Amino acid sequence: MIAEIDVDELAERIAHGATVIDVREPDEYAEAHVAGAHLFPLSALDGAVDALPSGEPLLLICKSGGRSLRAAEFLVAHGFDVTNVAGGTMAWIASGRDVASGTERG
Repeated sequence: MIAEIDVDELAERIAHGATVIDVREPDEYAEAHVAGAHLFPLSALDGAVDALPSGEPLLLICKSGGRSLRAAEFLVAHGFDVTNVAGGTMAWIASGRDVASGTERG
């Protein structure tokens, strides 16, 4: 079973320095993302496992929670400590929280 949190808990964890991994595609990330999120598209995750931060919990986010859940299942199988963000970036935006745009981690 993959742990899940909502965007309120995500905001709390970000305030305490949590690492957020956005698994959407680059064009989606550039349009709007949670500030500080690292982009690791699900489509390329298999080849990027070694580049992910290890030894710390990772919070996974996508558009609405489906892709990040698949990414979480994959990463758990590779020994990562992950939590899925239910509702994803759409829930984050709907909550009225700020988003960053562009390709830089903002």
